Amino acid sequence: MDYVTRAAATLSFPFFVIALWGSGTGSSRVQEIVARSVQNTNADWSAAPQYNFTERDVITKKGNRSVRTYRVLMIEGSPYRKLIAVNDEPVSGSQAATEDRKLQRETARRRTETPAARRKRLAEYQTERRQDHELMGEMVQGFDFKLDGEEMLAGRRCYVLDATPRPGYEPKSRETKVLKGMRGKMWIDEQQYQWVKVQAEVFRPVTFGLFIAHVEPGTEFVLEQKPAQGNIWLPSHFMVRVKAQVLVFSRRSVDDETYGQYQQAGASEASLGNAKP
Repeated sequence: MDYVTRAAATLSFPFFVIALWGSGTGSSRVQEIVARSVQNTNADWSAAPQYNFTERDVITKKGNRSVRTYRVLMIEGSPYRKLIAVNDEPVSGSQAATEDRKLQRETARRRTETPAARRKRLAEYQTERRQDHELMGEMVQGFDFKLDGEEMLAGRRCYVLDATPRPGYEPKSRETKVLKGMRGKMWIDEQQYQWVKVQAEVFRPVTFGLFIAHVEPGTEFVLEQKPAQGNIWLPSHFMVRVKAQVLVFSRRSVDDETYGQYQQAGASEASLGNAKP
């Protein structure tokens, strides 16, 4: 992975939202709201691998826009992305047949892989899932939190919380330095204490990394969630806009993803077909 890609990857949205979990606040009410939402978000995070879903990716880079839609299936403990549409048009009959064959081959491969190969595959998947979760351990002191009232959003009554960098906070790793230049807002459902929406932005330039990477104002993230089953909420929308520069190379890109049609893994997929979220 080249350094520009790595720099952008370290700005993944969970780095910000998990940092909000442990942020110190001057209000016990705010602490209660955040603590209850964190407890539920941890339950959501644990439950997420139990679901198949549809993912629509819109990537804009250097003026070029591409759209791909996938059915993401949990197979033998890790996800597989089956392409079902390109530029919002279902794949052709021949390509659909090709994608079906690829899925069948991968399913067969996973079911007959050696124990060592299986452990390696599952470990890689779990490492990806844990990285953001674990790295936040050193970042929980990065923000101050304030209750900014209540608001209706997506038909739900929400607490609105503001987050700003805590004065004197010193990041303990290269990846967390971006927090010093970020601020954000969070909408938490008043009944279920779930994250309805979280948004964050870089409001002042941040420099970090071996090759002097600059993360610039205009870099922003948006996460939206909806109920999937019972009190389990899962992502419905994620957007990241990156403005960064590494030495003389600049990066400008937008990745906009929507998710839907959550269904517990193992349930019949026949009724879903190639429908988009």
